[in-house]
Amino acid sequence: MMRFFLGVLAYIVPTFALGFFWHLILFEQYYKALAIYRSDIIIPFGFLSMLIQAAIFAWIYKKTFARWNAPLLLRALLYAALGGALSWSFTTIAVAAKNVMASVPDYLVIETAYTLAQWTMVGPLTALAFGQLSPQDDEFRAANIAD
Repeated sequence: MMRFFLGVLAYIVPTFALGFFWHLILFEQYYKALAIYRSDIIIPFGFLSMLIQAAIFAWIYKKTFARWNAPLLLRALLYAALGGALSWSFTTIAVAAKNVMASVPDYLVIETAYTLAQWTMVGPLTALAFGQLSPQDDEFRAANIAD
């Protein structure tokens, strides 16, 4: 359970910190020019969304990548590629498809860059949080019983 909690933190901490800095400080004017976000952003909703995503992504990592007997770096890279692609599909492509904004291409560029930065951090941190589950590990045995 501790590794799962650490996996959740491996998503929440960099995603919230980067998201806050990226969207509300570093590129605040860029996003204002896109005219996509409300002026009174509801940060608790964003945090709740991240918490739900973190739990789901940690579960995916635990059920797939943590059991794989491969080097940590390879698991981190493949997990980051999968997570980044999924995130990009629902935070960038879907939003661009349905929201009104000043420039869809500009939105795609900035959010693609954000997703790349996010998963460059989340992938390795999650791999480190879970380490390598082995048959001697209580979490490995519990996960196999639950299957």
